[in-house]
Amino acid sequence: MMDDLRELYQTTILDHNKKPRNFRVPDGPSHEADGFNPLCGDKVTVYLQVQDGRVIDASFQGSGCAISTASASMMTEAIKGAPVKEALSLFESFHDLVTGPAMDAPETEGVGKLAVFAGVREFPMRVKCATLAWHTLKSALENGGETAKTE
Repeated sequence: MMDDLRELYQTTILDHNKKPRNFRVPDGPSHEADGFNPLCGDKVTVYLQVQDGRVIDASFQGSGCAISTASASMMTEAIKGAPVKEALSLFESFHDLVTGPAMDAPETEGVGKLAVFAGVREFPMRVKCATLAWHTLKSALENGGETAKTE
């Protein structure tokens, strides 16, 4: 099971890194935030169009490692069309998935395709790469306007 997940993880990360989904700057987003990982220099800006409590559109721009880019790409796919409350709940579920103890079986309930990131918990230095876009999403939704950090 873990070997299958590991192989899927590598394939998925490579695919989303080579062809990131929703990698663009939209016209007039209603919410946006910048994210920065000072440890490796990954940078991301998350753009959202929120209407009637729903994420109508989500996109991102930035530069970073394969894990950071793939995570942002998959995140935008996962939250498009979702109620804001659900997007924030998914942030919590994803965060728990990648930050849980490496020896515990990952809780993949409710995260769908994002379960491929469960392997990141084995590499603490990579957790910040995987969560950068998510912290930035949270900042954008909460209209913080400040740069989201992975610390």
